[in-house]
Amino acid sequence: MSERLSVLKTYKLYVGGKFPRSESGRVYEVTTRTSAADAAGNGKWLANAPLSSRKDARDAVVAARKAFGGWSGATAYNRGQILYRIAEMLEGRRDQYVAEVADAEGLSKSKAAAQVDAAIDRWVWYAGWTDKIAQVVGGGNPVAGPFFNLSSPEPTGVVAVLAPQKSSFLGLVSVVAPVIATGNTAVVVASEKSPLPALSLGEVLATSDLPGGVVNILSGRTAEIAAPLAAHQDVNAIDLAGADEELAKELEIAAADNLKRVLRPQPVDNADWSATPGTDRMTAFLETKTVWHPTGALGASGSSY
Repeated sequence: MSERLSVLKTYKLYVGGKFPRSESGRVYEVTTRTSAADAAGNGKWLANAPLSSRKDARDAVVAARKAFGGWSGATAYNRGQILYRIAEMLEGRRDQYVAEVADAEGLSKSKAAAQVDAAIDRWVWYAGWTDKIAQVVGGGNPVAGPFFNLSSPEPTGVVAVLAPQKSSFLGLVSVVAPVIATGNTAVVVASEKSPLPALSLGEVLATSDLPGGVVNILSGRTAEIAAPLAAHQDVNAIDLAGADEELAKELEIAAADNLKRVLRPQPVDNADWSATPGTDRMTAFLETKTVWHPTGALGASGSSY
């Protein structure tokens, strides 16, 4: 029997629920990540990934803004169901992601499996928070006068997310899931050297009931894509998890032009992404709306109408 030809996977961007190539037509080589390969610069070729342009970044923002109204207006319970569905589908494709993470991060199969399992569990964890976070950060406020004073959290809007550079899947999920769990939409810049698990995640998102445009995934040079996102007037916030210190400073200055919320990068490594994340990344991109309403009491006598 003649040997079959290998059927190589073609990786594409994920924008607006579709899978376009970069409008520039550019690609770049992605190779295996090991310390030895990085030092020698001769890792095994894995695939050609799209090299996104400024135009791709702008298209992704348009898609995220279009999806924001429907996603932020959905019930928290419904968002939780969809996040849980993402976890279900990842569980069914676990072996694929274990192989991709192992190649992307130079890990053994067992260590890659631990990363993938933690990422799936992270989706489940955030799915459980969608209808609870409002109770933690909102509520009634004691005020002087015959008024109800109620505070409730609302999503900030379109959030640009620079995914961690070293943790290609668990770190990615850890920064994307809290953004969309609270009703924001996201434009995600995948790890520059290890983008393949992120691009594959788009295939799961596209078939998981998540509306198109809620998450948009770009691959390429982080600095090249992040610059127009930081300066974009229709981006409301930016998470700089995948930026180094110098780039983070430049992007923070650009983000100040339209008063974006900025979450600066924290000194984390792969092990830290496995820790219970807490609520910080959810509250980072929430605004608080406070409403006053008369109680009906007319004075100290206790009379009412």
